[in-house]
Amino acid sequence: MSLSLSADRPTVPGVADDGVWLECIACGDTFAPFEDVRYTCDECDGLLEVRYADLPTFEDFSGRGVWRYADALPLSEGVTTQEGATPLYEVPRLEADVGVEALRIKHEGMNPTGSFKDRGMTVGVAVARELGVGRLACASTGNTSAALAAYGSRGGMETLVLLPAGKVAAGKVGQAALHDARILEVDGNFDACLDIVRELAERGEAYLLNSLNPFRLEGQKTIGLEILEGFRDDYGAFPDRIVLPVGNAGNTAALYKAFRELVQAGAVEEREVPKLTGVQAEGAAPMVEAVENGADEVRRWEEVETRATAIRIGNPVNAPKALPGIRETGGTAIAVSDDEITEAQRDLAAEGIGVEPASAASVAGLRKLRAAGIVADDERVACLTTGHLLKDPDAAAAAGNEPEPVPADTGGILAHLEGRNSSEQ
Repeated sequence: MSLSLSADRPTVPGVADDGVWLECIACGDTFAPFEDVRYTCDECDGLLEVRYADLPTFEDFSGRGVWRYADALPLSEGVTTQEGATPLYEVPRLEADVGVEALRIKHEGMNPTGSFKDRGMTVGVAVARELGVGRLACASTGNTSAALAAYGSRGGMETLVLLPAGKVAAGKVGQAALHDARILEVDGNFDACLDIVRELAERGEAYLLNSLNPFRLEGQKTIGLEILEGFRDDYGAFPDRIVLPVGNAGNTAALYKAFRELVQAGAVEEREVPKLTGVQAEGAAPMVEAVENGADEVRRWEEVETRATAIRIGNPVNAPKALPGIRETGGTAIAVSDDEITEAQRDLAAEGIGVEPASAASVAGLRKLRAAGIVADDERVACLTTGHLLKDPDAAAAAGNEPEPVPADTGGILAHLEGRNSSEQ
């Protein structure tokens, strides 16, 4: 099976362009990468992956950021705003409280537009330019629209974003608007928006840059490469587990692809691959349902609700790639409540790390798995946080302290502070 962790290196087909081609994960059909626009297989409508004749090892990487890994990407350069190279934060108090040997936070909110989506867009928009398309489009819960608008603008392309009306945080809408995207608010949820964008793409009206696009996931797999290099440099070993929020399951699929390629290249042993562990909100948990039931497919949830807007998705399109990633690495998936997400958001803030609610799902999930004994106390763990605190300022305000009205003089402020301190004793 092409998605097995132990799969052999692929055979290079005649359609390959400079050692790069597209391959269907369902039927194995292959396609030239840059001749025609396609997102799924012409024969069976299966998902496509980018494949390479030459797979690099860590010694082949140089530079900084996403394009440090150019040898593992379909193009040698992208439309870039210096994305990637995000912090891998130490969190000693949280580490001790959770009770694992090592805990690091990979904060993707420190990318240029404030989320991991920049990694995918630097590659995806560059491929769009290679294909000669003029209009870019996406459905979005917010972060995708902000990133696509920024990178489309930088690449000189028209950008169209479809958002579920009233369901996207204001900070994200503001980003897309300022970067000159055309914003269409749809009377429906994210999955309805994606259905429409897919139809627009099929009609040739726009180039789709949701994570259904296989080139976008190539940029996102660099998250996994950075985590592996960071742990290797700091601990002399790779992490035992990577815990990450799951919406459309693109990051789960992308990290698993990065690890498969490293195994095929001989740079990583199968036993060294981290356990991929997905976390969803209880109100939008179709991947968790599939993992718990041992299902090969995800059942679409028509109604989803959670304050973690970035993962409010009922039909994760990358599930066929992500489910094997969880199972082949010995990982799992778990659902957490909105209150558990908010508590984890506060925990991260106490360590000086500001994230939006969906990002905190990874830490909430780790806590729950640790309490259940599924995560052992001797594990080294990386939690992925996907978006910055200021992506959703309303949620941040709701989770934080209330402002305290005080008089406009120093004595009055001191009296107020002393009064509060006294009341807390």
